[in-house]
Amino acid sequence: MPRLAQASYDDRATFSAEVLKEIVPKIITANGLDPEALETEVTPGGYLLKTNASLQTEGDLDDATADRLAGSLGYVFRQYSVLASRLDDTTGKTGFVVVRFPQDSLNATVAQKFFEAADATKKGLGGGYTAFGDEQIFLNVTNSEGKPYSGLDDAAFQEGLKRTAASFGDPKPEVSSSGKATARFIGNDWEKSKQGEDYQCLLGGADGELVKKLDAIGRDYASLVARTAESKGWNRDQ
Repeated sequence: MPRLAQASYDDRATFSAEVLKEIVPKIITANGLDPEALETEVTPGGYLLKTNASLQTEGDLDDATADRLAGSLGYVFRQYSVLASRLDDTTGKTGFVVVRFPQDSLNATVAQKFFEAADATKKGLGGGYTAFGDEQIFLNVTNSEGKPYSGLDDAAFQEGLKRTAASFGDPKPEVSSSGKATARFIGNDWEKSKQGEDYQCLLGGADGELVKKLDAIGRDYASLVARTAESKGWNRDQ
């Protein structure tokens, strides 16, 4: 889709809302869960200083179920990774900061502005964020060796975000909480594992019942992508 890069945030958010309505409940149901018991939103999400329309799901799940659901979402949507986190886990080892904005004031523009301000305050803070409602959440996620992707220790990570919030203009945010959380990436390298083998292993294998269900849902998703790309002109060379 050569023109997808030109798509506006609003167009991406509209498409994500269609995915939320038509595809996400099917994935949740395939995992034996009730879609009504989980809350999923289309929110701003940031990666490497770019904000995009993102899907965030919140629910009361055990770790194995959460990882399986994350893997299912990543498998259908062909994501290289899906972030699973638990902010209320006091035994976690991942530093986090929650920046809260005044009610109904956090949108994609504000989130991107704060994202850029954070990176300008301290290099390494422009790696990524998630959002729920009026809260922008920054996690100092580590790699398999326990080293933060940001290159910052938790103290520096948290101090930089607190400085950013203190100096940020309107809408005026505040750091509402910080500390330790559990966070991990569930992923698949699609260049090496072209059939999603890493996800499939987590989901019971390529011949397993769940993967077969997800393959069928994936075909529905591909149809939605194709229809949207055609209507928006994302698949055209000019």
